[in-house]
Amino acid sequence: MTNDLGEFLRTRRARVRPDDVGLPGGGRRRVPGLRREELALLAGVSVDYYVRLEQGRAPAASDAILDAIARVLRLDETERDHLRNLVRPAAKRRLAPQRVRPGVQRLLEMAADLPAFVMGRRSEILAWNPLADAVYDFSGMAPADRNSARYTFLRPEARIFYRDWPTVAADMVAFLRLDAGRYPDDTDLAALVGELSVKDETFRTLWAQHAVLEKTHGKKLILHPVVGDLDLDYESLRPAGDPDLTLAMYTAPAGSPTEERLKLLASWSASAGLDLDRAQESRDRP
Repeated sequence: MTNDLGEFLRTRRARVRPDDVGLPGGGRRRVPGLRREELALLAGVSVDYYVRLEQGRAPAASDAILDAIARVLRLDETERDHLRNLVRPAAKRRLAPQRVRPGVQRLLEMAADLPAFVMGRRSEILAWNPLADAVYDFSGMAPADRNSARYTFLRPEARIFYRDWPTVAADMVAFLRLDAGRYPDDTDLAALVGELSVKDETFRTLWAQHAVLEKTHGKKLILHPVVGDLDLDYESLRPAGDPDLTLAMYTAPAGSPTEERLKLLASWSASAGLDLDRAQESRDRP
């Protein structure tokens, strides 16, 4: 059985240098970063208690203790939330299949000039608008392949499609780590992580780093097979009432080459769709 709490704390200790927190950094050190004894001293807890915490044997830590440890380890807000989730796992509950409300679906349809899609737990793609489909070809994928993590690591073309693939890969693993902390009993997520760990060495390496990241905003640099380079900004929005859904919307600055290429892609997609409709009508004629 893995001890995610202990591994998370050890990886966070390793990145804090003694001189970062006012300790002498000289002498031979067996491990990078802070020793357990040093962290315990700075956080104001006993060494025995901290060792048991890393081993997953300590009683539930108070908010004050977790805040003190987070302060010493210089955790950001997302990492602090992840630490709390690991120390106090959510009660077991059955995770029902996710659904996209009609109102959210209408938002996708109304954002016709922007690529937009809805992502659920485990990075599953649940819904999209035509322009997002033109960018990613979601409708051309088998349902099991409509998963951003699976696409990123298991589809060879992803390493060409994403011009900044190493960044996309690292972010994707960090997103999944955050999900794993929120839902430690999600067997489908565990199966996905197991599949990716077996099939991709880069995923295994990144997973062992225990980085966590929240979906908020950023950039996507794409090499599209039809229109070429797309330099996109994205915003991730959470629909009210369902924090496990993420509405991702891509934009480009007005007048930029990417905006022009998105218009071209929308026109090309509409034309391709019209051709498909005509072909279907022809097949349906007696």
